[in-house]
Amino acid sequence: MAEHSGRADHAFPPPQREGLYRAIHERRDVRAQFLPDPVPPEVLARLLNAAHHAPSVGFMQPWDFLVIDSLEVRRQVHGIFERENERGTQQFSAERQQAYRRLKLEGILESPLNLCITCDRSRGDGPVLGRTSIVDTDLFSTCLAVQNLWLAARAEGIGVGWVSILDSDELAEVLGLPASVYPLAYLCLGYVSEFLEQPELARSGWRQRLPLTELVHGNGWGQALADGALHEALHEALQEVARPCQP
Repeated sequence: MAEHSGRADHAFPPPQREGLYRAIHERRDVRAQFLPDPVPPEVLARLLNAAHHAPSVGFMQPWDFLVIDSLEVRRQVHGIFERENERGTQQFSAERQQAYRRLKLEGILESPLNLCITCDRSRGDGPVLGRTSIVDTDLFSTCLAVQNLWLAARAEGIGVGWVSILDSDELAEVLGLPASVYPLAYLCLGYVSEFLEQPELARSGWRQRLPLTELVHGNGWGQALADGALHEALHEALQEVARPCQP
């Protein structure tokens, strides 16, 4: 009988593990690189199945998926975006407004497919296990479904762009959502001409990624890590991500 090392080896084989981390690090919020090629039904089904396998508090599975291929519906949503985007622009300084207007912030009409992932805040048949203290865990759970879909899409070579500059009430009206259903994420999906090496907002100089080493605390806010090896490993992880990807 083989001896056990003290821990079960449930890790993925290295190529599979590397593929997962590649999807995480190369995922991008796509706005301007969409191609008109349709997403095959079997691929979209895999993405939706990945989203549906996200964890959810109390196993409530509060999400629904509205597949939007109607150009008329997308035009209505685009109209909401344009109004909200103009309002959003005014909230920045004059100098920042110039940079803001140069940004491409959606691909509603350019992408071949839109998808709205909703959160049914009434799902669960009474009190939901794990939601009795923090009621917003249904929203958090739905965000995990979005992330599952986004990473699966990157693995399939499909870009995803989250359009957050929308009025939720207007969007719910256009989509005919019930009162208890919140439109959590409006996404643009499609094959792309490229995945940018850097996030769009970093490349444009709008914001840069914060150093991970400044965001990890030990045992309390603002306290240094007691584990020096972890501190060194965090620095090494940052260097690994900074190195160019090998083809």
